[in-house]
Amino acid sequence: MLLRSSMIITLALGASACSGRIVPPSATSPARIAAPVPSSKAAAAAVLLPTPISPVATPTGTGLNAVKAGVIAGPSLDSVGITPTAAARALTAFRASCPVVTKRSDQSGMTLISDWKPACAAAPGWSQNDALGFFTSQFELVQVGAGTAFATGYYEPEIAGSRVRAPGYDVPIYRRPPDLTELDLGAFSKDLVGKKIRGKIDGNRFVPYADRAAIEDGALAGRGLELAWAASAIDFFVLQVQGSGRIKFSDGGVMQIGYDSQNGHDYTGIGRVMRDRNLLAPGKATMQDIVAYVNANPEEGRTIMRENRSWVFFREAKGGPFGALNVQVTSRASVAADPMFTPLGAPVLLSMDRAEANGLWVAQDTGGAIKGANRFDTFWGAGAEAFRIAGGMSARGTAFILLPKGVLARLQNVPKAP
Repeated sequence: MLLRSSMIITLALGASACSGRIVPPSATSPARIAAPVPSSKAAAAAVLLPTPISPVATPTGTGLNAVKAGVIAGPSLDSVGITPTAAARALTAFRASCPVVTKRSDQSGMTLISDWKPACAAAPGWSQNDALGFFTSQFELVQVGAGTAFATGYYEPEIAGSRVRAPGYDVPIYRRPPDLTELDLGAFSKDLVGKKIRGKIDGNRFVPYADRAAIEDGALAGRGLELAWAASAIDFFVLQVQGSGRIKFSDGGVMQIGYDSQNGHDYTGIGRVMRDRNLLAPGKATMQDIVAYVNANPEEGRTIMRENRSWVFFREAKGGPFGALNVQVTSRASVAADPMFTPLGAPVLLSMDRAEANGLWVAQDTGGAIKGANRFDTFWGAGAEAFRIAGGMSARGTAFILLPKGVLARLQNVPKAP
């Protein structure tokens, strides 16, 4: 599972995956869809115009999932302008998800394991040159709730580190502690399905785990949990927000690390904290601005970072990064989603006001702040271009889920739960 969120949205407005991404308050409200704003001529050629939203009443309360939010038919797949390139990338990602989705239950309430088997049986032999034909033949579009979508972006950062503690490398990167325990509250009450808490057992009590300040002060020291040591506290903080990344060693070696749980404390976006204290000038709340401020004011920066009590634990992830399905995520094809509203492994069609986010994706990951219907976090890979796009991604528009054919008809014949 990754942690991600748009670096600007995550840090500046108060976000963090897999993990902890936080949606800005305005992102959960229906917004007027503007015309797409392409960032280049190439992107402009692939613009998928936002689709008018069909109103569906969205209930609130515990245990809410896609079925309770309302599921209706979307437009036909051959009418929405999916590009062959986007379809081919999505087909590759979908194939990778099949071994999991044909065994994993769907928290959204929309699909059964058996629903995915025909498409997964057809996918391996289907030509990449006819990827769009695959999706058209196997799936149909549905709209969940109001259909109003909000998308951010994430990428795989690279930071300087050391395999052992050394001068200039004193920020510990911890494995998941063996005493960190996760409780599935849905096992105790149907009203709490999908809700989990993390902590540890202390005698006959279940108590909160150590927070960021306690961990930085040595709560886990001396237990042999260090994977590596980072050179910069703020750079590692950013990597924790993203949920995966690469540790570059001075000898040229690289260790890929991936999310392996979180301490159970809520994420607090330090950008919002800094903005509320007028530490950042208007228009100067990007990730780069935040990092520069912390580097220029290390003691104050350390105190501010501690206001985010969340801490992410990692594992070595050779061949990663991996998402919540334990499948390698694909640049420009994988998204994180809330599994209560989007079946993990399902293709997703985004029609947004940012051209880069438009097209076909596959839900292969989750995030602590990626919550609610039609909330997504798009993955852009590694490198400068990935950093640029992910860091500025904040898109609004319409989302549709691709469900195996026949699922919608079954859902429409099922009496609604009281």
